[in-house]
Amino acid sequence: MRYQKFFALLPFLLLCGAPAFSAAGVDVSFTVNVAPPMLPVYEQPPLPEPGYLWTPGYWAWDGMDYFWVPGTWVQPPVSDMLWTPGYWGWRDGFYGWNPGYWGTEVGYYGGVNYGYGYTGVGYQGGYWHGGAFFYNRSVANFGQVNIVNVYNAPIQVHETSRISFNGGQGGLRYQPNAAERIAMNAHHVDPTPMQRQHQERAASMPALHLAQNGGRPQILTTQRASDFAHPGPGLHNHAQIGAGAGAHVPAAAPQRAEGEQRAVGEQPHVAGPGPAMRGPEVHGGPPPGQAPHPQVSHEQGRHEPAPKREEPKHEAEPKR
Repeated sequence: MRYQKFFALLPFLLLCGAPAFSAAGVDVSFTVNVAPPMLPVYEQPPLPEPGYLWTPGYWAWDGMDYFWVPGTWVQPPVSDMLWTPGYWGWRDGFYGWNPGYWGTEVGYYGGVNYGYGYTGVGYQGGYWHGGAFFYNRSVANFGQVNIVNVYNAPIQVHETSRISFNGGQGGLRYQPNAAERIAMNAHHVDPTPMQRQHQERAASMPALHLAQNGGRPQILTTQRASDFAHPGPGLHNHAQIGAGAGAHVPAAAPQRAEGEQRAVGEQPHVAGPGPAMRGPEVHGGPPPGQAPHPQVSHEQGRHEPAPKREEPKHEAEPKR
């Protein structure tokens, strides 16, 4: 396979209108003439402790082969920072990697639906307010962690496929909007040392390489970055993982049997707090621009019925 490093990839990105590189991940940026695999199906592991943010899994390149970097919970470098995932873009027969970064706003990531709040545009898993991070209950898996900064808002999925690249044959066609273009040029912060170590550990594991797993890595997530000794939930529903770039997830997700895992990017059913999501809540309201969620009964875990409306009473007409 042919590949070139950062300086050959930079003109490619400027020509295709994708965001220029930040300093983050320069040493692992390549152009490749083979499309990255589809995103696998996985379940988000529980939040390890308050203050951690979810960073989705992705396919990386080591110069010879693609390998899976498991999704994981990480601590941001400072408060008020959000993660913009990296993505693969296409130009003139080559696929180029655009590294992820931290910033005050989520920028463009190719429209790739990484799931769990990263629906292809922006991030709907939470927001910062007053130095504290508020988690969207309909996205985050709290496990047994007591979270007090919580709100509940359904997510809007912008892309329903598991395609992992933008442009080219079978690729996504989403282009950056005005807000994403502004975020591209704003101040960016590199991935943390723990994130870099997480990717390096993944690259060193043969079982995570495409040549060995055929697009079905067995370690899909970890609860904490670089902790491969405690992987997250395993892989399910292999039949839904396409070998080619053109496979798509149906717009309406099929009904799942009991215990079957949710696909990456599938909108969770929002019906109130589940048994593992306990603790007092501080409802700071949904982020700006999101509609408020209907009132939910926390005792019964269901929507409150609307009050019955009395029908107007009509006077009986006098007998003639």
